[in-house]
Amino acid sequence: MAKARRDRHPRRDPARTPARRAAALTPDWLLFGLAMAGAVLTAYLTISALNQSVPAFCTAGSGCEVVQHSRWSTLLGAPIAFWGFGLYLMLALSALFASPRVKSWRRITALALIGVGVSVYLTLIAAIALDAFCAWCLVSFGLILSILVLALVRRPDTAPGMPWRRWLTQQAVMLALLLGALHVLQAGWLLPPENPRLAALAEHLEQRGAKFYGASWCPKCQEQKALFGRSAERLPYVECSPQGRNGPVAFACVSANVAAFPTWIIRGRNYPEVLQPEELASRSGFDWNGFEAAEAKP
Repeated sequence: MAKARRDRHPRRDPARTPARRAAALTPDWLLFGLAMAGAVLTAYLTISALNQSVPAFCTAGSGCEVVQHSRWSTLLGAPIAFWGFGLYLMLALSALFASPRVKSWRRITALALIGVGVSVYLTLIAAIALDAFCAWCLVSFGLILSILVLALVRRPDTAPGMPWRRWLTQQAVMLALLLGALHVLQAGWLLPPENPRLAALAEHLEQRGAKFYGASWCPKCQEQKALFGRSAERLPYVECSPQGRNGPVAFACVSANVAAFPTWIIRGRNYPEVLQPEELASRSGFDWNGFEAAEAKP
């Protein structure tokens, strides 16, 4: 009889008391502050990238300027900082409007892992492809890494709410797919098919002895190559910085009196600027409109 009465009035689980539930749903103000700091930083960098009159406080020729003006600084037509702003905003909202602790922890940790993975990828790309580091990017990296460490330190006892092996596998697969897609987009593997006229112009420049002097880390050089799409590999390109941004200038560039990148030398004249394909055609004697007419004939 006593046992039946005890069964009808089970002892309350302390973890489910209103006070415990309220504590579990309290906003994480420290994490919210870190996320908002990242959101403010990336919002400013986005505005600076879209409006050149807003300074990014990168000195001319610095690693910051090289990275911020490189092709790696945009994704799908928008500045990388814009996507970072979206990530920080989601983290801030997750920290502010708390949900049950385990679900909230999983969401915040997954977002922070994505941010850390992308930051590591972009930092390595900047170091390898551009021989440069961006101070603002490193600050953002520090913020997102702090958020991840904070989330891991504050992990609820029951998190991740599923076997660790399964959860880690899910995160690894998700991050690998995301970084793979990012690299495919950033490396230009999805460029449109080669344009026959641009290919013919590039070959014509080679045949006429024109030279395109540039450096692997030079944003304007990347811009020049991008104008030719898949035909960029056909350009008569001369690498002036084979040992990186801080290495010596190649002898071929010194002997040609190249003082800025990019520099074109066409018919003995120097053009230290990005030239549109139509300009290159005009200066090198390529029949730009005639080629189009010839292509249009059956």
